[in-house]
Amino acid sequence: MNPTADQSDRPRIWACGISRLSDLFLDIAAEYNDRAELRVVTRGFEDIVREIDMAGPQRPDVVVAGGSNGAYLKPRLSLPVVVINPTGFDVMHALARARRAVADAAQPVALVTHGDTPDEVRRFVAAYNMDVVFASYASRQDAESCVLDLRDRGVGAVVGPGLVTDLAARAGMQAVFLYSRDSVRAAFDTALEVVQATRREAQRRQRLDNLLQHLRDGVVALDAQGRVEAINERLATALGIDAKQAIGQPLLSIAPNLLGLLPDADGDTLGTVRGVSYVIHRGPLAGMGAAEGTVFTFQESRAVERLDRTLRSRQRPQQFSARYRLDDLVGASPPMERVRTLVRRYAKSDATVLVLGESGTGKEMVAQSMHELSARRDFPFVAINCGAFPEALLESELFGYEEGAFTGARKGGKAGLIEAAHRGTLFLDEIGEMPLPLQSRLLRVLQEREVVRLGSTEPTRVDIRVVAATHRALTDAVQAGAFRADLYYRLNILSIALPPLRERPDDVMPLAAELLVQAARREPRLLLRIADTDEAAHLLVGIAAPLQRYAWPGNVRELQSVVERIAVELADTDDASPLTQDALRMIAPEVFAQTARGKGGAQTLRERSRGVEAEAIRAALAAHGGDRDAVCAALGISKTTLWRRLQAG
Repeated sequence: MNPTADQSDRPRIWACGISRLSDLFLDIAAEYNDRAELRVVTRGFEDIVREIDMAGPQRPDVVVAGGSNGAYLKPRLSLPVVVINPTGFDVMHALARARRAVADAAQPVALVTHGDTPDEVRRFVAAYNMDVVFASYASRQDAESCVLDLRDRGVGAVVGPGLVTDLAARAGMQAVFLYSRDSVRAAFDTALEVVQATRREAQRRQRLDNLLQHLRDGVVALDAQGRVEAINERLATALGIDAKQAIGQPLLSIAPNLLGLLPDADGDTLGTVRGVSYVIHRGPLAGMGAAEGTVFTFQESRAVERLDRTLRSRQRPQQFSARYRLDDLVGASPPMERVRTLVRRYAKSDATVLVLGESGTGKEMVAQSMHELSARRDFPFVAINCGAFPEALLESELFGYEEGAFTGARKGGKAGLIEAAHRGTLFLDEIGEMPLPLQSRLLRVLQEREVVRLGSTEPTRVDIRVVAATHRALTDAVQAGAFRADLYYRLNILSIALPPLRERPDDVMPLAAELLVQAARREPRLLLRIADTDEAAHLLVGIAAPLQRYAWPGNVRELQSVVERIAVELADTDDASPLTQDALRMIAPEVFAQTARGKGGAQTLRERSRGVEAEAIRAALAAHGGDRDAVCAALGISKTTLWRRLQAG
């Protein structure tokens, strides 16, 4: 930086350290007076965090610190932290000094680092065939114990950062400081580069933000490689992508529906994106030049714009909100009419509901429909899959945590999903997979209507309606000891059993037609050909028989997968005639591999193996008089495994 530049523009660097490192900082700081406002802070750890928080407009642009200090500060500060990295020469020079400082040549020397000693340092030392004891620490207490242990092991000299060398000196050992002037200078130089890069990025972002503010239509700015530098919410919504996640991604990879639509040169072209007609304009990115960036604007007609805005405002999913209504449950068969009747009836109650059904039968759709018909419809619908998280993560997600409850806990703590569902509905999917310890905590929430965060003793009152769902037989899980009986009775106050698709074959074709219409809305080539379920049904009429005969082990989710494949096939042809069975055989051969409804056909080797396991377990139960604990001990399995293998057989 030019020494005559405005002093207020100089990067503000805080060099944080104590003892020997702070002395080294002070020795070198004067070299940077013309390039940075460099302040040496003789504090560490939480004291630095506190001082930075109180610094206000004088807070630093970047912090430079040693290993343990840097590791502590990085997750706790919102600004860059540069950690001093000793070079291989630093290590060798320090070890050589340590070796000379030891009077007895037989005494070993030790290299102590914060965290695991880097592999490259170990290889570097090994290459020179040096007898070195490696040690590491994670906290001040660790460092004290480590130094005393090294002394007791006969180590004569210790090489390490300031904290370690101070402790070693107090323990009567020779101590050699690891960091050199060159490694500190390198860290300061890196800090300057970080600040300059951050400021350049902020200026560029401000320029792009100003550009977006002055454009009323959809807009996206790309760099020379076609990666998204900025995109406004209007266009992101129209493309069906997340604006924040799009930054830095190639536009055509996250929005493949734009392939072939974007003009290759500056100017205008017409294009249809997800059924909406746009005038797409291409131009150079303001202030960067055509070779360095491109901006595309998307302008739609007023009539289509009003319609699109209305549709998107209704369809845009909100956080913790229900997307499905009772009308979304397709099917007029008696079993589905019974489901609708129960949903309407149970929506009037606040009692807990247990939804039972195979995978893919629409358990969450039923839960959302019930929420939308209830008095809680204007409040959150919060869903969590109890089988998708490890126990510790599921606990923190459900119950929340206080600051410092565990390593990595967010500063200030975090409310759990139970609290997030206050006054609304909490949907617990795959409740049968919830670990037993969490079942106890959930039972208390259901009984007391209050939740206690991890790391806290203060209960928080919650007003929630709980809907749970499972594809397993919870009564068997209760008998196996894998599910608490008292929790089961708390959940099974009201119950809805969803029929599998094989038990309602008359619903298969209406469902397929609705799913094909939904697929067409995502495929511009089909949008005009398939505007409603009547047109979809016409295209599917020729394949009704095999679709209705198939057992659909994956239920509606499997049917949706097959329909998506059908949509891709239809989009690739202009033929308006119904799809044939021969075409379906090419698209979804599995439909013809198992056509007898309710029959599984030939067993696979895995299925036979599961059957043999189940028979062996049943025989063991008979031999032990039904004592499941004795069977588990004899077979070396848990109660949960016992239950699951019985279910699988």
